[in-house]
Amino acid sequence: MKPNIFFTADHHFGHENIIKFSERPFESLEHMNEELIKRWNEKIGTQDTVYHLGDVSLGKPDFTRELLDRLNGNIHLIKGNHEGAALTYPKRFESIRDYHELRIDEPENSNGKQKIILFHYAMRTWNGSHRGTWQLYGHSHGTLPDDEMALSIDVGVDCHHFYPVSYEEVREMMKKKKWVPPFAPRN
Repeated sequence: MKPNIFFTADHHFGHENIIKFSERPFESLEHMNEELIKRWNEKIGTQDTVYHLGDVSLGKPDFTRELLDRLNGNIHLIKGNHEGAALTYPKRFESIRDYHELRIDEPENSNGKQKIILFHYAMRTWNGSHRGTWQLYGHSHGTLPDDEMALSIDVGVDCHHFYPVSYEEVREMMKKKKWVPPFAPRN
């Protein structure tokens, strides 16, 4: 069985004020940290692949190291603007990048692949956006209105009941978009 692929962002482990800033439904910092770990591990198995699109933790390096060791999966980090603690533990990550262009086997597509741009920040246009390439982002904690005409989605935890989202879930969300190729013949 091939490992599953998941996307997520903006956990802000160890950041008490994010509960207030993002109106998260947690009673305390400890409650938030434990619930985020629980929901991560409910979906992600030890062999699964996770692309974390930034802002893992604002806690101290030792706290962050212990927390990262409790999370399932092989994690690729796309750096956000709050990565100081996570970067003190680079060996926990399969890769660390500012930006990544991912290609996933997708039999439904004519070329057999789905290209996905992974970046912490939302973009209005991106490499291949006019050809059906997706863009996944975080950073905005669900405050940006979804553009149904663009193949982009906020994969941050604030938008998905504090769970990571699978490639299959993202694919289903993309199918509901009203995007049309800009150079397609018009009737």
